[in-house]
Amino acid sequence: MAATRHAAARRAPLSRDQVLQAAVALADEGGIGAVSMRKLGQVLGVEAMSLYNHVAGKGDLMDGMIDVVFSEIGLPAADGGWKPAMRQRALSARAVLGRHRWAIGLMESRKSPGPATLRHHDAVLGCLRGAGFSVELTAHAYSLLDSYIYGFALQEASLPFGTADEMEQVTQEIAVQMPAEAYPHLAELATEHTVMQPGYQYGSEFQIGLDLILDALERTAVRDMT
Repeated sequence: MAATRHAAARRAPLSRDQVLQAAVALADEGGIGAVSMRKLGQVLGVEAMSLYNHVAGKGDLMDGMIDVVFSEIGLPAADGGWKPAMRQRALSARAVLGRHRWAIGLMESRKSPGPATLRHHDAVLGCLRGAGFSVELTAHAYSLLDSYIYGFALQEASLPFGTADEMEQVTQEIAVQMPAEAYPHLAELATEHTVMQPGYQYGSEFQIGLDLILDALERTAVRDMT
């Protein structure tokens, strides 16, 4: 009887969202290469062919996975000003990409974007247009912000360390290879600004760079409106 109930539970109808969430979890654990219909079926306790009742194929699965990631990024607030809204949206995007590093290079790759993806893009555009940005400057601003967000996320994910202790160890290993007399500017940066300073975190550079970009966009927007 218990085996029958267990089998029945495994045959409980799946939803598309359950399939997508399971696929995202697989990618989070083992990278995008770990996602296959066979492995996904094993995780969900169903035959791989039954997944095609919910996704049309690997491409549709990928579209849905990226849409899940976009759904986790906070939408810019409709009030409170475009600058804090863009800042918060960028911080949210970086945090989400930190959880789903496999998605960094895939966020803008889909030919059939899902509703969360479209909603996100439209909200960002609407925030900038509502603040008085021209269509042209809105396009420039969106491209610049996303290039920075995705680029920083990719660089952060590629660093050869994950914790402060690992960063210190790696830095010491590299320092041996770059004597100050040969590389004075690298030595200066390392000792006076970065890893040699107590409490330094590379992630702090994101907010500094973001504010530089937002300040520049603000100056450009004011100039265009006058």
